[in-house]
Parts: sequence; structure tokens; C-alpha cells
Amino acid sequence: MLLTLTTTHQPATDLGYLLHKHPERVQEFTLSFGKAHVFYPEASLSRCTAALLLELDPVGLVRGRRGSSGADFALEQYVNDRPYVASSFLAVAIGDVFGSALAGSGRERPELVEQALPFEAAISALPCRGGEGFLRRLFEPLGYAVDAKRHELDPAFPEWGESAYFSVALRARVRLRELLQHLTVLIPVLDDDKHYWVGSDEVEKLLRRGERWLAAHPEREAITERYLRRQRGLVRSALARLADDAAANGELEGAGDRDEEAIERPISLAVQRAGAVLAVLRDAGAQSVGDLGCGEGRFLRLLLDETKIPRIVGVDASLRALEIAAKRLGLERMPPAKRERIALHHGALTYRDRRLEGLDALTLIEVIEHLDASRLPALERNVFELAHPRVVVVTTPNVEYNARFAELPTGRLRHRDHRFEWARAEFAGWCDAIAARFGYAVRRTGIGTEDASLGAPTQMAVFRRE
Repeated sequence: MLLTLTTTHQPATDLGYLLHKHPERVQEFTLSFGKAHVFYPEASLSRCTAALLLELDPVGLVRGRRGSSGADFALEQYVNDRPYVASSFLAVAIGDVFGSALAGSGRERPELVEQALPFEAAISALPCRGGEGFLRRLFEPLGYAVDAKRHELDPAFPEWGESAYFSVALRARVRLRELLQHLTVLIPVLDDDKHYWVGSDEVEKLLRRGERWLAAHPEREAITERYLRRQRGLVRSALARLADDAAANGELEGAGDRDEEAIERPISLAVQRAGAVLAVLRDAGAQSVGDLGCGEGRFLRLLLDETKIPRIVGVDASLRALEIAAKRLGLERMPPAKRERIALHHGALTYRDRRLEGLDALTLIEVIEHLDASRLPALERNVFELAHPRVVVVTTPNVEYNARFAELPTGRLRHRDHRFEWARAEFAGWCDAIAARFGYAVRRTGIGTEDASLGAPTQMAVFRRE
């Protein structure tokens, strides 16, 4: 089995610090099922690749399980794909050999551990039980560009059908620990097999490595079932805890929303934002609008009052928020003609959602700052490339203006769940890059009373497809 990890971050040899493996050394590790070798095929300032080569002893594995009494064993115990393709053996080896990187440890360069860097992970032979489509449904929602090349079987035997094996390359800007977490969970899921007994400790491992991404993944049930070898009790337990985590996150976001509202209420910023976004949608003549990160449905209520918008979609990662939105909007009591205009969907903005494709306009009102910076490329691709609406409206806080909020402590962000708040130049740079990459023209403006030196409290960008 061969896994390579490549970065073009400069200096690229920083990969050695992240993996805790020196680029100038070849290292060997003894595992219970064979040996692992770590080496660097290339290590320059512009590009660095670390390779994990795993050698299994299939005969030794069988003898270790069944003893050495000379009993007859099934041929498949000796002749199978386990020693040659990525599987749970590789996932365990990553945990053993790159354990410090997987845990996010970095005493020498702690700032590097928290950086999202450009990575490519390549696996020479990966079994994809479920085909290339399933492979993409697992990794693309996490922001990866996926290249998959199917291994061909002998054409002389057409009855064998198509090969289940692919050479796979995954590219993304991501933290290394997140990349390793994704690999250790999803490689066994794709292989749909494990070489060891699955017990309750595997639930803990899954939840630990799936923290912050698994609960909102569109394939979380399939991932959980395969990872836990379809043991019903374990699967039910894991899914229940994932649902609880999602609900808890939703409640925390709700509390943060109230904090942010209290800070901004004196200048009626929420009202001004909604009015500014509605004006853009009216000017664009939008007939169908998706409100991404719709929360408890306040902007959806305003959209429903716009009779010239016959189709409205609200999307949020919090089921609890969607339940509150449904109650506040009165969906159960709504007249049928009005009810047909609106749909609420559970979904995460970093995952492709075909329900958004074909909409005229998408709005992200105070949303992007709730995402880790490493997840923004996934959102960008899903919104601007895959959904590709005529108009996208984005609003986000202007961090420079925070100095004007007397009740906001210096250095604190407006919302407890904000991952960042951008200055005007940062937001402008992001907007210009998006427009150039995906073929949009962009116009930026401020919302709220503008301060001569600090700008407006809210920044808004209107992207129009060229």
C-alpha cells in the first residue's frame, strides 16, 4: 500500500515539521501486521512529498489468527487484495506512524498546525465498493477535488465486470490533521471492511475523528454504518450522538445570534441588512431565491411577502433552527398556494446540494464568518461553480468597525461562533478572487452608517454572473 502526501506551501519542507518526520531520513516502523516505511521522494522549498509505504505479511497474519498447527486454510486467506490496496490496515498505520500529526500536535511550529495548506493525497490502489460516484460523494462535500482512474481488469475475461479499484488523488487547502482524519475514517468506509474487531471503542474513535464534519455530512449514515461494520447497536448509538451534537451546535449558534443582535441593535443593523439584500433581489428580478444559512427564518418571512418571488428555498445545517423556522413561519397553517412557494432543507453549505441548482439568486447573510477558513473553498465551489446562480449576495461584518461598539470588548468578535471577521481590504481581496475565478462581476458596498475612518459596520458584495 502506498500513500503520498504532497504540498506546495513554501517552504514546502515544513511538511517535515507537520508530520514529525525528517525529510532527509528514511524511517521504518514495526506494526502488528507488517512494516511501515516513511520517506520523501522529493523535498524542495517549492514542493515536498512524504510517502507512507506499508508492507503486510499475509501469511503471518493468517498464522497469527489461526495458530501454526498446520490446519488447512481457505485459499482466499492467502490470496486476496488485503496486502495490496488501501484498507483499514493503512488507516491504522496512519494513526500509528503519523499519530502526532493526526492529533494536531506541533510543539515546534504550533502556528503551522492551524494553517490550511495546499495538499494532495494520492493512493495508488483504493477499493471503492460503491463505485466512483460514492467516492466523490464522500470527499467532494469536504472540499476536495477528486481525480480517480479505474484500474482495468483483463479484457479477456469480460465476465469479471468492472474493477472496483482506483488510483485516487485528493486535492484541497486543508489543515493536515483534518486531511488525516478524513483518510482514516473514509478509507475503511470505501473498502467496506476492517481487519479487526469493531466494538464500542470504535464509536469513540469515529466521533473523535469525525468531530466538526461528520454530523453535517450528507452521507453520514452510510459512513457510520460501514465504519462500524453495520453493527446495529453501535450504529444507532453513533448516529444518536451525532444528532445530539448537531442540535447542541444549533443551540450554541442561536445563543450567539442573540449576543450579536444585542450588540448591533442600537443601530438597527439586522433590519438594514435585510432591506439592502431585498433591494438587490428586486433589482435583479429574481424569481427563485435560496437563503443559505437561513437560521430561524427571519429573512425567509420577508421573502414570502415578496409576491414576485414564487420560489423560495431555505437551507441550514441546524435541524433545530429549521424546526423553529417552520413554526415561526406557520408552515402547517399556511394556505396551500403560499406553502408551495417555500421549502426548508437540512444541509451544509460546504457540501454540494443539487436542490440549489437552477435558482436565480442565493443569499449568504452573515454566514461565511461562521466557517473555518479551510472550508471556504468548498463553499465557494458549491455556490459559485456548481449552483452557479445569476446573482449571489454576501454580507459579513467589518471587523474594523467593532471599535465603535462600546459593549464589545477589544479583540472579541461579534458572535461567539465567528471563526473570523474581515477588514475591508480582506473582504475585497476575497470578492475579487471569487469573481475572477468563477466568471462574475462584483460590486461591494457598506450597510449602516459609515464611519469616515472605519467604514460601515456591515460589508455587502453583490456578484452578478457574466
